[in-house]
Amino acid sequence: MVVDVKNVTIGYMVGDFRDIGLKDLIARKIKGTYSVKTFNAVENVSFSLNRGDFLGIIGRNGAGKSTLLKAISGVMEPLEGSITVDGNVSALLELGAGFDSEMTVKENTLLRGALMGYSKATMQQEYDRIIEFAELKEFEGYRFSQLSSGMKSRLAFSVASLIKPEILVVDEVLSVGDGAFREKSEKKMLEIMRGGVTTIFVSHSVSQIRKLCNKALWLEKGKTMAFGDTKSVCNEYDKFLKNLNK
Repeated sequence: MVVDVKNVTIGYMVGDFRDIGLKDLIARKIKGTYSVKTFNAVENVSFSLNRGDFLGIIGRNGAGKSTLLKAISGVMEPLEGSITVDGNVSALLELGAGFDSEMTVKENTLLRGALMGYSKATMQQEYDRIIEFAELKEFEGYRFSQLSSGMKSRLAFSVASLIKPEILVVDEVLSVGDGAFREKSEKKMLEIMRGGVTTIFVSHSVSQIRKLCNKALWLEKGKTMAFGDTKSVCNEYDKFLKNLNK
């Protein structure tokens, strides 16, 4: 198994400290009236993936999809359970994450590669291919902050997908940008899957999940509703949405 998620629960702290100042916080701690609670965004989720699997994670807003990706990518630690990952992870989580707004497109491309663990020589060798795929050759001297959201998405996807990762984690990035680039990105992701890269992909587009993925995970309020064959899981999810709209 390349990715093994066992009984994982991931939570956020909520409580008095969010709404009071430091002085009141210290006073409440002394008096013993200070309280902290945990909101579980993901609760007791388990699944495993083999090399080359393409998992699509579906669910409504607030289902815990992005939180789960952050834990798999090592950004967050689960409160309970375990996550085992066998291979280097290339994570594309939030638009703009890992980029410096004041650095140029070229500088950011090299920086992002370095953050992913690649040498400067490797990134310089791959740079032209990355920038061409992102369709940003004429913008390589622009600061990252000057790019549109679609351009940022193209650059982020290009860096993450063209450096031959072992495990690729993608959160909703393909929903940003024009249709032509989304189609090109889908083709690239299919190529990645055929090359044996294990991919975990979050999307609100069930049709996109059906097209790209061989496995699917449906989350609802942090809990697993279904996991397995893409067609059967997506069919269950579609029925659930239709019943909600009746």
